[in-house]
Amino acid sequence: MRKLLLALAFAAGSTAVGSAGAEVYPSRPIKLIVPFSAGGVTDITARIVDERMRASLGQPVIAENVAGAGGTIGVARVVRAAPDGYTIGIGQWTSHVGSGAIYPLQFDLLKDLEPVTMLSIAPLWIIGKKTLPANDMKELQEWNCVRFAPSASTRRR
Repeated sequence: MRKLLLALAFAAGSTAVGSAGAEVYPSRPIKLIVPFSAGGVTDITARIVDERMRASLGQPVIAENVAGAGGTIGVARVVRAAPDGYTIGIGQWTSHVGSGAIYPLQFDLLKDLEPVTMLSIAPLWIIGKKTLPANDMKELQEWNCVRFAPSASTRRR
């Protein structure tokens, strides 16, 4: 009799678990934390990405700017969020590498976060006026060396 009751209890429990079903992701809006002010490169990239995500996921993806402390305030918001995929972050070198070298953080960038994908590579340029007498980096260095070299009259003897 006891074996029969255990078998019935197991069968009832198995049926309840099987009928519970898992929540389909995403079933509600997703928050994309941008750790910088609106209008910058990271914000613009986030808004392009959130439109594409919205179309493919069928749920709103809302970019939220959480600026301050070199991006660490926004990154901390992502770290504190439930690990359920409904709060994700976007960032760049400043917010996810440099900030750890500059500010004492209440979280570990390497242990608390996991990269998902790289969105872009943004080169930095040295730009000057059209009348600048240098056309490349070598010429700029030579021009600066001549321009800022101490003159014979200012050298100490």
